[in-house]
Amino acid sequence: MSETRRTYWSRLISEQEASGQAVRLFCQEHAIGEHCFYYWRKRLRKDETVRFALLETKTQMEEMPPVLELVLSTGERLRIGNGVNAATLRVVLEAVRG
Repeated sequence: MSETRRTYWSRLISEQEASGQAVRLFCQEHAIGEHCFYYWRKRLRKDETVRFALLETKTQMEEMPPVLELVLSTGERLRIGNGVNAATLRVVLEAVRG
């Protein structure tokens, strides 16, 4: 698979997910075929490497909402609050997956 195609479609798919817009409308606005969009989304998801990380939930002080903490294999920690937008979280996780 061409790396430039992979990058192009990965960017488009992430953009659509972050927008919360329906696939059909997104494809129309970007002049791309809906069938191509679904094909590449499936292909890229199939190619993704599965990595595991330790997940911990923590409650800090009483007035602070519980936080989900993702500990990466590098030792870095990603803290996710309760009010995070699902589309934003998807974009962040895509970036973490690399």
